[in-house]
Amino acid sequence: MKIIAYNVLPFEEEHFLNAKQSYNLEQLTTIDQPLTMENVNLAKGFDAVNVLAHSQINAEILNTLHDFGIKHLSTRTIGYDHINVETAHSLGISISNAHYPPYNVAEFTVMIMLMLIRKIKVSICRALVNDFSLDGLQGKELRSMTVGIIGTGKIGQSVIEILSGFGCKILAYNKTPISHVETYAEYVDLDTLLKQSDIISLHIPLTEENHHLINKETIKKMKKNVLLINTSRGGLINSEDLIDGLESEWIGGAGLDTLEEETGISHFDIGTRIINKRPLFYLKQFPNVIFTQHYAFFTEEATNAMVRSGLEGLMLGLEGKENPYLIV
Repeated sequence: MKIIAYNVLPFEEEHFLNAKQSYNLEQLTTIDQPLTMENVNLAKGFDAVNVLAHSQINAEILNTLHDFGIKHLSTRTIGYDHINVETAHSLGISISNAHYPPYNVAEFTVMIMLMLIRKIKVSICRALVNDFSLDGLQGKELRSMTVGIIGTGKIGQSVIEILSGFGCKILAYNKTPISHVETYAEYVDLDTLLKQSDIISLHIPLTEENHHLINKETIKKMKKNVLLINTSRGGLINSEDLIDGLESEWIGGAGLDTLEEETGISHFDIGTRIINKRPLFYLKQFPNVIFTQHYAFFTEEATNAMVRSGLEGLMLGLEGKENPYLIV
């Protein structure tokens, strides 16, 4: 069984080495660059391919892999919007994603909520220049707020469970309500959640249907001074409409671990390069916006799980066994 993994980052290398030994793989080759048409030929002679989200797997790449006889591709991410799944399906290439426990993103999400309501960004910036004044730093207590969770999959459920310990009112929206979630949260329709929530947190995958779910129309339905949290997918929010909401002070703040404009930015040191990502750089300058480099997932436990599940999805596919990671 021969597997090639692209875009392997330094912090993943040890996990790949351990996985190769524990799975007794015949060959596991790692490449530090994303998969592109310029390096796709490196996959020739392998049985399966593993990638990260920096690899934009388009129809051209998939056709080339198909020509090489490769029928199994996996991503070391939960999201798979960087892969043209329709083309993969038409070519008979199976696509698997990664699974990891939801606690990393859930804990990060609640942390960002607390940082926003206590205005930590402003406090830290002031302290760096020896300004220890309290003006403008008065915050709120989470227990007195209503938090709306859009999406109650594994991560959304974990966020709700953590929040339940703070004593806040929790509203939830999901296409299909999940019974045990109702122990902690009240399911409502989307409009009700938008209108009643002091904090709104997104925990849904990015699809054509919910692309720019947060836009000028949905923002109008929200409470004044609402706080928005996105640790899911950048494309869920229209950045320009978010900027308008912040400038008009209708939106009270935002915690953004991901943005639509992050491609080529997140996970890279861009140094002094000129980057045409105006919404991203404008958003991060707001005192009431916390922007992080798409690393809510980034724990030792999650990294190991991402590597192993990415490889397991390929191995199960090659062995013709039931594959819980299978998307296509």
